[in-house]
Amino acid sequence: MDARPDTIAAIATAPGRGGIGAVRVSGPLAAAIAQAVTGHALCPRHATFCRFRGVGGEILDEGIALLFPGPRSYTGEDVLELQGHGGPVVLREIVRRCVALGARLAEPGEFTRRAFLNDRLDLAQAEAVADLIDAASAEAARGAVRSLAGEFSARIAAVVAALTRLRLHVEACIDFPEEEIDPADREAQRTMLAAARDDLARLLEGAAQGAVLREGLTVVLVGRPNVGKSSLLNRLAGEEVAIVTAVAGTTRDPVRATIAVEGVPIHLIDTAGLRESGDEVERIGIARTWEAIGRAGAAILIEEASGGAGEEESRILARIPQGLPLARVTNKIDLAGLPAGRETSGAEVRLRLSAKTGEGVAALRSWLLEVAGWHPAGEGVFLARERHLVALREAAGHLANAAGEHMQAFELFAEDLRLAQAALGRITGEVTADDLLGQIFSRFCIGK
Repeated sequence: MDARPDTIAAIATAPGRGGIGAVRVSGPLAAAIAQAVTGHALCPRHATFCRFRGVGGEILDEGIALLFPGPRSYTGEDVLELQGHGGPVVLREIVRRCVALGARLAEPGEFTRRAFLNDRLDLAQAEAVADLIDAASAEAARGAVRSLAGEFSARIAAVVAALTRLRLHVEACIDFPEEEIDPADREAQRTMLAAARDDLARLLEGAAQGAVLREGLTVVLVGRPNVGKSSLLNRLAGEEVAIVTAVAGTTRDPVRATIAVEGVPIHLIDTAGLRESGDEVERIGIARTWEAIGRAGAAILIEEASGGAGEEESRILARIPQGLPLARVTNKIDLAGLPAGRETSGAEVRLRLSAKTGEGVAALRSWLLEVAGWHPAGEGVFLARERHLVALREAAGHLANAAGEHMQAFELFAEDLRLAQAALGRITGEVTADDLLGQIFSRFCIGK
């Protein structure tokens, strides 16, 4: 980063109207902008009530001004926060004033990117900022907070430190080949490697669970018209998100709702009933249903208890992609007088329930967690991204090679350890390409 970067400014609160809105400024001109906007030389880290003034001295708003001199600030630079009323017009006027005083509009994620480049956060912590903002459940938020606090990074650092100690051991054997290797030294290397692999396996397990919390599972509800898809969606969501009528074909466009099951986000899609139809609008809805099925992570085929499986269900089953997790749900058991239950035959899961009364729905929720890959993991779960899982699995693969026949050749053994360390370093940003940084921070909101 340049020794004297430019100054950036942006609205840091969510779009729309609110009681309070904030404008954030970061860079070498932050203190001068504070002086010009407020008319005061602000005391660092003290909240000052003042009026925010325009170029002609007119009052734009009034509120709280805070100045955080670097490096003890979010970005590591001088940071100014102007907290006023949450109207979009007044906030835009304050930003325009800051730009007129020498700042420029911030790009998405630029504040957090500067925090990373100034060593205020490592890359995993920086990503946790966005994950905390986007958390879809309380459990996901707690996982993001743990990552932001550095727990994920600390556990990676512990594995890297163990590999460093082992590499020193192995490199010594390479540098002094004339020295005969004590069998006890070789056994110590095996013990150290086994411990590092165990730690990495636990880390990967926690990361995999965190990825489930972050991404969740997309599930599409399919079936003939009027079998209770919309009623089941409403039952799972706990509110009337879909229209339910006795008229077949009511649902034309997909209706979406996100629920939390044990903290795992489940993205439900209620679709148009699948049948042969002469209605052009309904045919378009049916085509969209098949598109949703192609993108889903699981499907629920709903049948009526009184009607049972028929030709329509057989045609639907024939078109569902191979390998897509599927639950066949018999609905309306309250009308048919059937008990709730679950039956499993190989990969096929059958559930009996009533969307109207809720009987048997708990078993469906349990199936959704199974398909998502979730199991309770206590407080050790932290949010992780796909790139984290890829790097952890790559590191685990290198250590597996090291534990195999490569252990007999010190050069290969040492290279496996180095490659494992490099893979782990990509997670925290110790080894990171600039194009990856651009991809990561471009997904942030403007004010972060």
